[in-house]
Amino acid sequence: MENIMDFGSNDGDILKDADDVITYGKTMINNADGVINGVDGVINDVDGVINDVDGVIINLDGIKTAKSLTNSSASLMNDATSSKTFTSIHTGEKNFKCDVCSKTCSIKSNLNKHYRIHTREKNFKCDVCSKTFAQKSTLNIHHRIHTGEKNFKCDICSKTCSIKSNLNKHYIIHTREKNFKCDVCSKMFAQKSTLNIHHRIHTGEKNFKCEVCSKAFSTRSDLNRHFRIHTGEKNFKCDVCSKTFSIKSNLNKHYRIHTGEKNFKCDVCSKTFTNKPCLDRHYKIHTGEKNFKCDVCSKTFSIKSNLNRHYRIHTGEKNSKCDVCSKTFTTKSYLNTHYRIHTGEKNFKCDICSKTFTSKSGLNKHYKIHTGEKNFKCDVCSKAFAQKYTLYLHHRIHTGEKNFKCDVCSKAFSIKSVLNEHYGIHTGGKNFKCDVCSKTFTRKSYLNKHYRIYTGENNCK
Repeated sequence: MENIMDFGSNDGDILKDADDVITYGKTMINNADGVINGVDGVINDVDGVINDVDGVIINLDGIKTAKSLTNSSASLMNDATSSKTFTSIHTGEKNFKCDVCSKTCSIKSNLNKHYRIHTREKNFKCDVCSKTFAQKSTLNIHHRIHTGEKNFKCDICSKTCSIKSNLNKHYIIHTREKNFKCDVCSKMFAQKSTLNIHHRIHTGEKNFKCEVCSKAFSTRSDLNRHFRIHTGEKNFKCDVCSKTFSIKSNLNKHYRIHTGEKNFKCDVCSKTFTNKPCLDRHYKIHTGEKNFKCDVCSKTFSIKSNLNRHYRIHTGEKNSKCDVCSKTFTTKSYLNTHYRIHTGEKNFKCDICSKTFTSKSGLNKHYKIHTGEKNFKCDVCSKAFAQKYTLYLHHRIHTGEKNFKCDVCSKAFSIKSVLNEHYGIHTGGKNFKCDVCSKTFTRKSYLNKHYRIYTGENNCK
């Protein structure tokens, strides 16, 4: 019985131990399930990361696709803009308008550049002479003045230009092509820009004002040239005689004095000229065109500059002074001619009698002595004269006009030169000398009469 009890007791322990083993086994199984669940979680996390990476890749692909579409759109827009610009150039379409002066442009960028004319903004500076420009392209062109670069050559006369557009304009000299017509006066022009400037004569538009003297001009270039009057700037020097000029074109014209080059020929009378403006002025002799009228005495002129000089007769303005004798003149050209009296320079020679003159006009007048040409006829008494100016003075005999008065004896004269001669009576001055016997006279007319002693000429009847 004791053995049976012992067995039962031992069996209970075994059973207890078995329960413990089973409990431990369950714990281990639970722990294993936890590990497995942990591994599943890690696997799930990895799958999540993989999914996230796939998402990033998809997003990157989307961005690349979007960027590609954007670039394509931009390219299409650029193509469309270029096409629109190209079309507007040929169609003449100008949709961009300046709200200051109403000028229209076909391209927005051109309008932006144009605005700088009104703002006078000049952000591009020459590193050689410090001159400033509104456009980078204009600065680049300006640099060629310093470098002397002229890559564009005329295949007719070999003249070279620094800009292609200048060469194209130059060609028109040879072709004389004028396709642009003024709708007011029907005058023809070779360039559209010149026509636009010409229109300002009719409109009276002068948008460019001198900040020193307030004088207004129709073009910016005219204003720039005018500024040099105040600054005295003359940067263009003749390498033959060292004369300096404020404008390059004037230097180029001056060179022709030394070369004798006259490329501009009148197709009416075949007379040749050194420059186009002189030829254009000459044409008006044939056409009789005189569009410039004096509002004081109604005299008309073919050239605006002649009208301006004429005004000084009424105003008495004489701004050009001789630094030798202090005599004053209405124009710089008259002063230059006068200087030759002091220098004795007489570069204009008659090819018939070899007499020399200080001015070309003096030579031209002299030629008429040989030809006997008298084309200017008085419409009152029919007397003919060789010079238009002489006829003009002669008219005063009929009108009784005597605008020149002696401030000593109050005697009046119709001609300024006669008044000057008259002054010799008061001063005792005898400025007219006979080159044969050296006798002097107070008047030129007295000298001329004296010469007849030697020529045997007697006009008294």
